[in-house]
Amino acid sequence: MPHVQVVFYVEDDGSVPMCDWLDGLQPKHRAKCLKWLGILKALGHDLRRPESDYLRDGIHELRVRFQHLNYRMLYFFHGNRVVVLTHGLRKEKEVHPREIDRAVSLKKKFEAGPKTHAFQWEP
Repeated sequence: MPHVQVVFYVEDDGSVPMCDWLDGLQPKHRAKCLKWLGILKALGHDLRRPESDYLRDGIHELRVRFQHLNYRMLYFFHGNRVVVLTHGLRKEKEVHPREIDRAVSLKKKFEAGPKTHAFQWEP
């Protein structure tokens, strides 16, 4: 059952926070993050620490390190077969609670209208 579908959250205005964040990264950094999204797609629920960790309220983090930088991509599971990425960030000491709150808020919006808030991502 590990293989899952990966989708990115879409805002009401049509913007995709995950795409916007990835587009802002340097090419090598983006490539490594995309590689890890492919691994998340392949392993799904089976992906564990140190690559992934549970934060709270159904929100997980995909953990990517590039040189001395720590990137985090926040996500949640929608059922057993879908992973929804909300947004990414560069982590300093910890993932700030407001970032987790943002992901929780987006999760609630997604659950209220999955078809409206889903962008199909393919590696």
